[in-house]
Amino acid sequence: MKVMLTTESTPEQCALEVMETVPLVMRFIRAEMRRQGANELSVPQFRALGFLNRNPGASLSELAEHLGITRATASATVERLVRRGLINRADDPQERRRLILTLTANGLELLQQARQSTYSSVAGVLSELSEAKLLQVAQGLALLGEAFKEIEDEGGRRQEAEGAECIDACGLESNSGPVGDRRYKSGGDSNPT
Repeated sequence: MKVMLTTESTPEQCALEVMETVPLVMRFIRAEMRRQGANELSVPQFRALGFLNRNPGASLSELAEHLGITRATASATVERLVRRGLINRADDPQERRRLILTLTANGLELLQQARQSTYSSVAGVLSELSEAKLLQVAQGLALLGEAFKEIEDEGGRRQEAEGAECIDACGLESNSGPVGDRRYKSGGDSNPT
């Protein structure tokens, strides 16, 4: 495995490393989700569950915008998830043209199982690193998260990217392990939504 170790680094070098590393990590995570029995749902469906977990009562339009798909495609996705008993769909009592979407207990359970399995697999890969290297990884990820969080905090919307799948499907938005282990917190008072 190629590891770029230099005493100096430019934003361009770091950007290149991020753009080369994130897709590699995402391929592993997607493969693990499928291997762990998550074949029954697509990554966009898991992303929908993750979004609704963080945004209960979200509308169909909000879900479509988050997933980067049309309302018609989001409606079909929602229909499949409703039929499987993973989300509830209800009319908004205050705005009749708006649908309210929430996770069911089964949807939450499936999401948590997928996150736990994937989390354990990623931890297994990282267990091969020394404590010093793990600290470097954690510090680097915390810094990267802070840099991109500042962009979101300035009113920008997170752009759809391959990395967003990890955030949604694996629960990394909480900056913690799946059982709330705060050792993985990136620092600061971050809001996971």
